[in-house]
Amino acid sequence: MNLSQFNNILRQVFLLPVIALLITAGALYWLIQGANATVRLIQDSDARITQATLVSKLLVDEESGLRGYETTSDIRFLQPYLEAEARLPAEFKRLNDISGSNVEEMQYITDLQNKQQTWRDAFALPLIATVEAGGKTNDVNLNLHGKELMDEIRQDVGNIIHTAERNRAERIAYWRHQVHTMLAALLVLALAIGVLIGLFTRSRLHAVSAAYRTSLEVLGRRAEEIYQSEQQLRTTLASIGDGVITCDANGRIQMMNPVACEMTRWGHAEALGRPLAEVFRIVHESTREPVEDPVAQVRRLDRIVDLANHTVLIRKDGSEINIADSGAPIRNQHGTIIGIVLVFRDITMERRTQDALLANEKLAVAGRLAATIAHEIHNPLDSVSNLLYLMRNGASVEESRQFMDLAEQELARVTQISRAMLGLYRESRAPVQVDLKDMLQEILLLMDHRFADLGVTVSIDVPTHIAVSAYPAELRQVFTNLITNAAEAAAPGGEVTIQIAQRAAGVNHTGQYLPDGALVIIADNGAGISDEVRPHLFQPFFTTKGEHGTGLGLWVSRGIINKHGGSIELTSNTGTAAHGTVVSVFLAANPTIVASDAA
Repeated sequence: MNLSQFNNILRQVFLLPVIALLITAGALYWLIQGANATVRLIQDSDARITQATLVSKLLVDEESGLRGYETTSDIRFLQPYLEAEARLPAEFKRLNDISGSNVEEMQYITDLQNKQQTWRDAFALPLIATVEAGGKTNDVNLNLHGKELMDEIRQDVGNIIHTAERNRAERIAYWRHQVHTMLAALLVLALAIGVLIGLFTRSRLHAVSAAYRTSLEVLGRRAEEIYQSEQQLRTTLASIGDGVITCDANGRIQMMNPVACEMTRWGHAEALGRPLAEVFRIVHESTREPVEDPVAQVRRLDRIVDLANHTVLIRKDGSEINIADSGAPIRNQHGTIIGIVLVFRDITMERRTQDALLANEKLAVAGRLAATIAHEIHNPLDSVSNLLYLMRNGASVEESRQFMDLAEQELARVTQISRAMLGLYRESRAPVQVDLKDMLQEILLLMDHRFADLGVTVSIDVPTHIAVSAYPAELRQVFTNLITNAAEAAAPGGEVTIQIAQRAAGVNHTGQYLPDGALVIIADNGAGISDEVRPHLFQPFFTTKGEHGTGLGLWVSRGIINKHGGSIELTSNTGTAAHGTVVSVFLAANPTIVASDAA
């Protein structure tokens, strides 16, 4: 049963009693109206009896006043007659106006009026006139005629009252019958409606009960599924190698998996309810400045966020580990953030491995240059040896002075080469201002013999001296890798061009904001890199040189450039008419750089 069906049942259960009550009320109203009509008829009968009694009293007053006047001839005895005579027309009218009269009653009333008129005209008025004239009123026939007329009047009044009383009794009996019928009808109707409502409600309740049992079964299954899912989730969280912390919307911890407890050194029970910043204390590895709370960052940006590079977690016991993590919002069905989940992992060993790979790659670069450097040093020294031989074997003073100048130039070249070699792996403990033009020229000096062996021409276009804050040895390693790759890709007869340009602050083509700095472009006209190979170039241990490559050069180079707050991009074309590869390296002028571990 769905919600719509349940609502329909509720409406039916609610409407049926209402409809039944309306029907009952209608029937009761109809019965009451009938009873009220009977009551009004009873009231009419009472009013007719009362009015007839009043008319009878006036007729008695009229006769009594006339008899007193007849006996005494005193006009004062005639006063009741006159008053009754004045009121009778109006009282007769009231008697006629009373509703509910039947034909018999109306006939009696009409006869009464006619007989009273006859009594007045045929007996009362002649009698009054005789008395006023001083005549005798002891005429037996006249008096008997008057008596007969009054008796008929009294009979008509009695008939009216008797008929009204009889009708009243009949109407009262009928009213009582109506009341009994109404009570019986109400009882039968109430029983019928009660049974109907009971049966209907019972059937609906059976349907609701069946639906409720079904819902309980479904809820039970779902609860079991949720419990199993929760247990599976807990097992998964306990089994994964990353730390997981969930917080409410206010940043208070709700759950930590065992890995998170191990990495923070906080027990699950003691961490519950605490602010995340108290348990998860993170600072920048170099500046030691606190890193923004992931909860605050997620709430501010309203999206998934990653921690900045070189983040250190300070554990409860004071020890530190390097971590990488991300925070994501937990939303309800309306999209409102109700919590945050934080996933982090220990990258201390990964960092050490990267540092070791970086050192190994630096040694590999030095090894690849060893033969070139040895040749570059051997040639000047061989020249010095020959000059010294000439000076010992009969050279004049002027010639010896010229030989000495030449030897000094050759030794200066050896010194320059040895210094460039030392700069390749000797690192400062803090970033320094590096002149990119001088650095690239030193690298080209070291690789001059290598370029000759490969048969490529290298040209550099650096109109001005451009300096950036950086670790010189690391930048030398990057550009040595990139220039070597370009020279090897150009093949014999190829060309490699190097350009440096000042770059103002702005947004690049990907929408990323870049501060002011320098852009170094290294381009070759080799065969280019295929679309299949290009996505893997910056992956560690991927190489296209077979046994002659380590697969770490570009990966290490990108790590160094990112460390210096810059970016490295590669584009390539394998077409027939135009082909080659261009590597663009952006270096920020004054980046925030983590101190290097290299010595």
